[in-house]
Amino acid sequence: MNNDELTRKNIRAGLILLGVIFGMLALSFASVPLYRLFCQVTGFGGTPNIDPNAKAERVLEQTITIRFNADVAQGMPWEFKAETPSVTLKIGEKGFTSFFARNLTSEPVEGTAIFNVLPEAAGRYFHKTQCFCFGRQSLEGKGEAHMPVAFFIDPAILDDPDLKGVNTLTLSYTMFRADSEALENALQAIYNSGK
Repeated sequence: MNNDELTRKNIRAGLILLGVIFGMLALSFASVPLYRLFCQVTGFGGTPNIDPNAKAERVLEQTITIRFNADVAQGMPWEFKAETPSVTLKIGEKGFTSFFARNLTSEPVEGTAIFNVLPEAAGRYFHKTQCFCFGRQSLEGKGEAHMPVAFFIDPAILDDPDLKGVNTLTLSYTMFRADSEALENALQAIYNSGK
């Protein structure tokens, strides 16, 4: 093998390596949006579907109670809580709640919420028509916000044998600093738990 062939092979190998590095870098930036899309479409990991145009085909007389939980990740300097602890509504009926957030610092802080539904099998029947989740929420220093959530429970939940007798669901949020390592780790842990 002569020097020209060796040089061409080295250049080709270097370009392939650079392509792999740039591809991995692009995937790391796309991981949150891709994970969000995957969860919204499949209901994976107790993640509800989000569709502003969705509505139940019918409203049943049977009721279900939805409890609301809110937590902040370590290092997130916000107060974050559900404004109503729970709501009971007819299956298929549109429900509404709101979460309150307050930035406890004097500096602007951006947050991103991860959410799920318990029991996890109910995530595919929990449809959100309005939600602040997965988007960046920015609060100025000492700023406050009320973040609404509109939703309904698909009547098909009653046909799921894994959810027979379940009459209470929990919609749970954890607020992280946007673009934080803690957020990425939480998304990775959720992804790994579904494998």
